Formats: sequence, structure tokens, C-alpha cells
Amino acid sequence: MTTTVDKAAPLQKPELVSTDQPPLKKQRTVSDLNQVDQLKQLTTVVADTGDVNAIKKFSPQDATTNPSLIYKAAVMPEYASIVDNAVAYGKGDLSVTMDKLAVAFGTEISKIVPGYVSTEVDARLSFDTEGTINKARDLIKMYDEVGVSKDRILIKIAATWEGIQAAKQLEKEGITCNLTLLFSIAQAIACAEVGCTLISPFVGRIMDFYKKAKGVDGFAPSEDPGVVSVTAIYNYYKKYGYKTIVMGASFRNKEEILELAGCDRLTISPALLQELTNASADVQQKLDAAKAVNMDIPKIDMTESVFRWMMNEDAMATQKLAEGIRGFAKDIKKLEDIVKAKISAKFD
Repeated sequence: MTTTVDKAAPLQKPELVSTDQPPLKKQRTVSDLNQVDQLKQLTTVVADTGDVNAIKKFSPQDATTNPSLIYKAAVMPEYASIVDNAVAYGKGDLSVTMDKLAVAFGTEISKIVPGYVSTEVDARLSFDTEGTINKARDLIKMYDEVGVSKDRILIKIAATWEGIQAAKQLEKEGITCNLTLLFSIAQAIACAEVGCTLISPFVGRIMDFYKKAKGVDGFAPSEDPGVVSVTAIYNYYKKYGYKTIVMGASFRNKEEILELAGCDRLTISPALLQELTNASADVQQKLDAAKAVNMDIPKIDMTESVFRWMMNEDAMATQKLAEGIRGFAKDIKKLEDIVKAKISAKFD
């Protein structure tokens, strides 16, 4: 290194500088960021879990839960007090206790994330419009009791025709909804046309169906049927100016997630969030609302008969919707068995 000395100035002993000092801090570029942080620049990242501690780790904007995730969290020792408090609140009433349990987890999550928390209606009400409406009102009332505003909560409802009609009424009442178990453009259009706040189109479960149907081990990310489905829904919404938020869900690998960079929201499991955190390759925007506006996409006029016919013609969507409802109902029953035992121990 060459040092230039000003001869007009008196010589001064140079300060010793440790070579162990870190270099001057420079502004971070995209390549310095892990893939979660890069993704957050393109998409709102949501945590798909009922595990409060996992949510704290990744600092997402929103969080989603479902009966399967609540069941997994409820059997973890660190959340035993939440279950016990719900049992005490329910005073022996199983239905009230189950609702309180979902709300209790949602309340804890709402203290961590700044945005929406999704709480799911009992899947066994998926074909009961009035039952879904009443259950949603009960959940919102419970949130209000503990000071959580309804504008922080998305009521999660299966995207059956009956569920979509329930969401139509709830949205009119100012209760925002997340329509889930969504596998087709028919479901997506029906949700948008009734003004649903958000939809959760599934990716991985669609891929599962086509892997089995085609007898293949997997697909290139851009050709993944689940990715193709969500991309088509996103482009349709942006083409026709729908305000409903598209939140891709149910991912099997991080490549599916990256292929949907630019989607309004993506809800991601803690395991895949960790994989993205550990990776630093550049994340490129894949979905672009501005480009979708100019795409040649035919408009579909959605009615109940059109909806039912389109679902009838889509074996994958019909099968996966029914399968998903059965799966959530099964996990509700498993959770109920745990809660029943605690109710019996406390009140019998």
C-alpha cells in the first residue's frame, strides 16, 4: 500500500489499525440476501403453521392455520396451557371449547404477525351455508372478547359452492374470508365474484394428483401443474381487475414457491421457510400483474350451474376438494378426542 504525505504538515505517528477489524459496511444487494428476504421484496410471505414459536422465527406478515396444523400444535407440551384454558372456558361444551381453542391459537399468533391470521371453520360445515355463517360469527365474537379486531382475522372456509355463498354474506357483514381447498379456476372465479378477501389455491396437492395420474416422479418447476394452476388464476384476476388476494398454498418444495414469486401472497411451512433461508441464489419475479392485463384470457360468466359443471369436468379438483374436507374433518375429530378427555377429567 502506498501512503502520500503532505510535506507541509507535521509528521504524526500513524495510528495502529487492527487487521481484524471488519471491512466498512456496504449497502446490501439482492445477492447478499437469502431467498426468504428476496421473496419478501416480491411477495407477501405468510407462515403456514399453528406453531407460535416457528412463526416468531421467520417474522412473516400473516399466518394461516387449519385443523391439521392446530391438532399438531395442540399436542405439543409447550401449548398445553392453551388447551387447558380453552377447556376451562368451554365449561364442558365441546363445540365452544373447540372454537375457543382455535381462537386462542389465533390470538397468540396475532401478537406476533402484523397482518392477517386465518382461522378455519369446522370442515364438517363445508356444505352448510347457514352453519358456516353462524360459526364464523361465533369465532369473530370470541376474538372480540379478547380484544382482537375482526379486521385482523380471515375466516377460512372450504371453497364449495355453499362455502362461497357463506363468504358472500360474511363479507357483506365486514367479516373477511379466506377460501381454501381451492384447486380450480371455477372456484377462483366464483370466490372473486362474491368479493372474497383472499383465496388459497393449492399447489402441492395438485402436483400429487398428476404425479400419480401420469406415473411420473415430478415436474420441472415451470411445468408443475399446481404452479400452472395458480399462475392461471393470478393472471385471470389481474386481467379482469378482481381485488381478491391470491395466496398460493400447499407447497411440496421450494422450487414451486420460487416459480410463483410475484404472487400477492404465498403461505409457506416452517420447513420450507428454513430451506429458503439457507439458500441465496437470486430470486426472479415470475408473476407480473402489469403483463397479465394484456393477456388474451377469455372471460367466464360464473353461475351455480356453470360452477358445478366445471367442477364435474375437473376430476382433480373434485377429488382433491372432497379429500381435503375429509382430511380436515378427520383431524378435527382427533383433536376433539383429546379435548373430550380433558373435559371429562375436569368436569366429570
